[in-house]
Amino acid sequence: MIVAFSVAPSGTGRADASVHDAVAAAVTVVRESGLPHRTSSMFTEIEGEWDEVFAVVRAATEAVMPFGSRVSLVLKADIRPGYSGELDGKLERLERALGGVDDDPVI
Repeated sequence: MIVAFSVAPSGTGRADASVHDAVAAAVTVVRESGLPHRTSSMFTEIEGEWDEVFAVVRAATEAVMPFGSRVSLVLKADIRPGYSGELDGKLERLERALGGVDDDPVI
């Protein structure tokens, strides 16, 4: 499965409302998980089995909790049993369908 998620605190008390330190804490959890992942400006995608992916999402959410009075979690999942390597595979198929290979694909 692939899970795309975004987690951020609110009620940080910061004048600039920045959440980059909290997001860095969450992304560190994802990177240390060892699961295939990709982070963009809006979401982090992570690929693996149900239990391992959701354990990482939970740990990443918990890593953000100290940064604010509440936490927002947005999650989207592509559940396709029997498939792996889809984090890159989906993009490769898209680029083939578009008739070329893009060094920086945007979906």
